[in-house]
Amino acid sequence: MGMLNLFITASMPVLKVLLITALGLVLALDRIDLLGQDARKHLNNIVFFVLNPALVSSNLAKTITYESLKKLWFMPFNILFTFIVGSILGWAVLQITRPPQHLRGLVVGCCAAGNLGNMLLIIIPAVCKEKGSPFGDPGVCHTYGMSYASLSMAVGAIYLWSYVYNIVRISSSRSSKEVEINDSSASISSREGSISTESLLPAKAPTEQLGLPSTRFDHKTQAHLGTGLKQFMENVSRKINLKRLLAPSTTGAIAGFIVGLVPQIRKLMIGDVAPLRVIENSAILLGDGAIPLLTLIMGGNLLKGLTASGIQKSLLLGIIVVRYIALPLIGIVVVKGAIRLGLVQHDPLYQFVLLLQFALPPAMNIGTITQLFGAGESECSVIMFWAYALASIALTLWTTFFMWLVS
Repeated sequence: MGMLNLFITASMPVLKVLLITALGLVLALDRIDLLGQDARKHLNNIVFFVLNPALVSSNLAKTITYESLKKLWFMPFNILFTFIVGSILGWAVLQITRPPQHLRGLVVGCCAAGNLGNMLLIIIPAVCKEKGSPFGDPGVCHTYGMSYASLSMAVGAIYLWSYVYNIVRISSSRSSKEVEINDSSASISSREGSISTESLLPAKAPTEQLGLPSTRFDHKTQAHLGTGLKQFMENVSRKINLKRLLAPSTTGAIAGFIVGLVPQIRKLMIGDVAPLRVIENSAILLGDGAIPLLTLIMGGNLLKGLTASGIQKSLLLGIIVVRYIALPLIGIVVVKGAIRLGLVQHDPLYQFVLLLQFALPPAMNIGTITQLFGAGESECSVIMFWAYALASIALTLWTTFFMWLVS
């Protein structure tokens, strides 16, 4: 196919996304207020807890088999590469721009985590339906493309909530400690001539200062160790946030794998003559509503970035360069190298999805994470607004080039 035809094919899905996103933004305006903050919150909960899991589980259940697992095993590693490379490039942006401490985790997160679920769920079906698509039969393309996008969403959610969540948490906690230190320093300097009574007390032993047990081991040592281990596991569980890690979309993916891989369950639920096919059909019906709602909510969420105060321009430029120039170029090297080494099969659609994972805008859930810790909420809104505004151009160009590369 000619490059012009590929460009037209690639631009149609992005234009559809852009139009529906713009509609969501208009509906969120105060004058209309059909998609205000409360409405978006309730709709987002429905999508997050009901529609997304139904979409992911139904698409994976139809296509996942032991044979397909041989093809899909590389995708989690490909997504991991996007996070690792994005983090390294994000660190470089930090060294150049020197942002405030509370924004450092946000910058690394935006560079590392792409919108690996929603954007692929929107773009892939639209690309498959276009007449000039190089991926063959639209029905087959849609079925397998949605399974690839569903797996991408599930794996991306695990990486996002286990890695970016903790990066932002650490960054915000360090910022809070710096503020506390500054406040305490100011308080100490204002107390002229005051003497701390603690300085007149005898010094504690080193083990007591550190809160460590003494070197003597008695019959209580085992109990102390057990309590310490329990506290350590509780701290790990709290910091990793297992509840977020097992997001509904991840749970839906697990259910889809079980249905697809267990022959007895698959025969009961998958197929035109399956006794329990009504369950699968109901999940498909629910999942079909996820994509338009996701796009409208995304447009409504960008409104805050349109009205929020600005941020350091060099910081914004650095994130845009990482996400839309550096990462896609590195992604071509990674995916082509994997193909050459025989790690990825010669499936044009699968290769296209792997490449596209490097060229996506930042994950929208980063905004949720900044809200949880109260660190850089307004700055995140500005970043998201400009990143998604420029995605209409960047995604069109990269989608065109990737389709040419795999066709």
